[in-house]
Amino acid sequence: MTLNPWRLKLLSQLDALGTVRAVAHAANMSASSVSQQLAVLETETRTQLLERTGRRVRLTSAGLILARRARAVLDHMDAVEAELRGLNAEPSGRVRLGGFQSSIHTIAVPAVERLSHPHLDVELVELEPHASMPALLAGEVDVIITTTDFVELPVPPDIDVVPLGEDPVVLLTPPGHPAADLKACKDERWAFDVPGSYMATLTTRLCRQAGFEPRVMARFSNYMLTLKHVEAGLAVALLPALAVDPRYDVVARELPVTRRITAAVRRGSRAPVTTVLDALASVTT
Repeated sequence: MTLNPWRLKLLSQLDALGTVRAVAHAANMSASSVSQQLAVLETETRTQLLERTGRRVRLTSAGLILARRARAVLDHMDAVEAELRGLNAEPSGRVRLGGFQSSIHTIAVPAVERLSHPHLDVELVELEPHASMPALLAGEVDVIITTTDFVELPVPPDIDVVPLGEDPVVLLTPPGHPAADLKACKDERWAFDVPGSYMATLTTRLCRQAGFEPRVMARFSNYMLTLKHVEAGLAVALLPALAVDPRYDVVARELPVTRRITAAVRRGSRAPVTTVLDALASVTT
């Protein structure tokens, strides 16, 4: 039996992403091409890997086993490739690091700046917490900075999680605004993150717990736009403290809410990945 690594990656992505359409988008392929390649993989393995449920497909028990073993195989192949470069004593290769917006300039960039390995390249990718774990499972990134408050539990058994610290959530108001807490902002205009994002979901929940439905007048995927909007007196907002840039004239009041920041990697990751993980930990300790 000869297994094609590329087709194994498609199967692994199907396990992580859930649909052929999502795999096709991630792989920059058509859905029909993905289906054809998975059919070839079934022929190569002489095993039924997929079964139809209505208009969708799902992995059989054998498909699940192969998909999850495939991740370890693909990671091992990356490690072998690094060894063959002849730089065994020096971390080398490309490591893809995904992180949510406010972690990029406060954690990821300082960690990369600490690395002193000339043959190690770190590619930074902005990923919302709800998207980062599927990307890690699918092999689209090698390390993620995320928050366990938003990641579905339990964490998959082949993922190692490393605590990086805590980040308080703050209420942002313009200078001179009288509000002292969340309840005092029930009649205010609010600036939100985009629907489905970590902060949009969290802000909605906290406002409802405070007894009101927020009046959303602006939505920005960029925290700098949110800060500028609040600074101009056009809205109030909730942001993680890491996202508050001191260049903006806003008042940040800490709430009794924190998010736990963690890094995660696939178990048994190659040496360059653990080098990046160690750099992340060094920034936050």
